Amino acid sequence: MDIEKVRSRFKKHFDGTEGSVYTSPGRINLIGEHTDYNGGFVFPGAIDKGMVAELKLNGTDKVCAYSIDLKDYVEFGFNEEDAPRASWARYIFGVCREIIKRGGKLQGFNTAFAGDVPLGAGMSSSAALESTYAFALNDMFNLGIDKFELAKIGQATEHNYCGVMCGIMDQFASIFGKEGSLIRLDCRSLEYKYFPFNPKGYRLCLLDTLVKHELASSAYNKRRESCEHVVATIAKKHPEVKLLRDATMEMLKEVKDEVSAEDFMRAEYVIEEIQRVLDVCDALERDDYVTVGEKMYETHHGMSKLYEVSCEELDFLNDVAKRCGVTGSRVMGGGFGGCTINLVKDELYEDFIAEAFKSFTDKFGRSPKLYEVKISDGARKLA
Repeated sequence: MDIEKVRSRFKKHFDGTEGSVYTSPGRINLIGEHTDYNGGFVFPGAIDKGMVAELKLNGTDKVCAYSIDLKDYVEFGFNEEDAPRASWARYIFGVCREIIKRGGKLQGFNTAFAGDVPLGAGMSSSAALESTYAFALNDMFNLGIDKFELAKIGQATEHNYCGVMCGIMDQFASIFGKEGSLIRLDCRSLEYKYFPFNPKGYRLCLLDTLVKHELASSAYNKRRESCEHVVATIAKKHPEVKLLRDATMEMLKEVKDEVSAEDFMRAEYVIEEIQRVLDVCDALERDDYVTVGEKMYETHHGMSKLYEVSCEELDFLNDVAKRCGVTGSRVMGGGFGGCTINLVKDELYEDFIAEAFKSFTDKFGRSPKLYEVKISDGARKLA
């Protein structure tokens, strides 16, 4: 991320002044999809792509914000009725409002920001933006807000000002990220633990299909309903089961005749996926990246055939990865388009990328996009 670009644009836009510079990263999730709302585990890591913002107090009661990438400038106050129209500015406004709701005292500031998290590729550019400003304002105004609350401020911004009812994973990874480590977050208790991720001899990359399916949100809601229906059915016999996290495959098989085939498949995927996260954590503690890769392929199969949230382009890239001997590959994120995440041996990398690009372009008439990522630190002050 080009810090100098942000600094020079800030200076140009705000009369040659200089402020403090902060950054927050996007994230990947190695394994653990659709487990969050079922009380299971997710396994994200912060990446070396993020948002960078410069901020300086301006002596007014207004925020003067400039988006360098969009070349757009907005001013707004701190009251609810001051909400800006521009969707990018609502992220900054929402963070300010959520801090104020928690008793934080803010004053007007000038800010400019830019980012290199690819938009719409499932690396959570919005969480990176929220986390940058939550961290920056907490630091600048000495508010003493703990890191978990900073993540919740970002999540509440999505809920209350951007209309997205997201879980906590994206903001959590952005704030808590640590170079060389992935973080297992228990979505039921919010306990977390760092696991080493230093895949020497491997590279981690995302291949973006550039597919965005319109039906994603309604299909997502249907999957949630399936999970809730299975939980309600199991709970008749096992009242301790409140979420699919609490259920076993044996419990699920007991109710096979009482739920639809579709609901059964959805629950089967989730119960298996929750276990896969634990298996991957164990494998990483042994430096066993072969097992990690096997579990990634199992996740892709489950998301494609049981949870049915993949698409032709994602399945195609997963097949290419298998054919090229890639250690692990799967759809990353909610599905219905987006990226595959791939764990590739160094010596196979160039051939795999060349083959993926050629065969994908031959079949679909366009190239995918490639993003190489490294696991990096979370929100921090740069200058």
